[in-house]
Amino acid sequence: MIDLPASWQEQLQTIDWSKLEEKVQDYGPVIQVIQHTWNRESLQEISQGKLFVPDEVVNEAIAQRIPANGRVTALKVVSHANGRMDIVTDTTSVGKIELSGEIKEFVHSGDKSYAVYQVRERNIPSHGLMSWVFSRISLSMAERLVGKIEISDDLPVNIHRNTINIDYSKVLAASDFGKAEFQGYRLLDLIEVEGAVPKEGGIEFQTKLNVPDSVKNVLMQLVADETED
Repeated sequence: MIDLPASWQEQLQTIDWSKLEEKVQDYGPVIQVIQHTWNRESLQEISQGKLFVPDEVVNEAIAQRIPANGRVTALKVVSHANGRMDIVTDTTSVGKIELSGEIKEFVHSGDKSYAVYQVRERNIPSHGLMSWVFSRISLSMAERLVGKIEISDDLPVNIHRNTINIDYSKVLAASDFGKAEFQGYRLLDLIEVEGAVPKEGGIEFQTKLNVPDSVKNVLMQLVADETED
């Protein structure tokens, strides 16, 4: 558990929690979405502009998106201090596929959500398989920021030579997070992601939290309550 800045602690003390509790019935569903998406540490990191997500967290999310008896049996990412991200895929058809590259863009702003990867190889093998791989990676990376996103068979993925573009805006909008509002704010508008950079052992996202301090402090208390239960 981390300590909140003194200014946040002071503002938390001024909130009338009895009035907030009276609204729990109205806010119940969105509060569950908030508490299932963030904890105190991740929300504070997001508000401060940088959220670090360890590879093991991303890989756990990826593993949950690999169906039994599918053509992909294992998939993981390994991030490095030089900004590279390695991708190792085990398949039933062609064996192991190893790629290395960069995250050129990773963006969420309102109704716009997409990722762009560039791999070292001039041409990417098996476009259909790589579309499947990179769609799972993208959604798993986004999970710590915007919660669980269900995969869609028509997720737009475009591959041109060694560049992969994934547009996950529609599947995000259709998720619980995408449909939720809190105190007049869409959760989709509450958070922005401006980029993502692989570091040693994980990925650092550049973020913004677009809410007044009063709403931010209520959010902090809600996620604090969840983590302290």
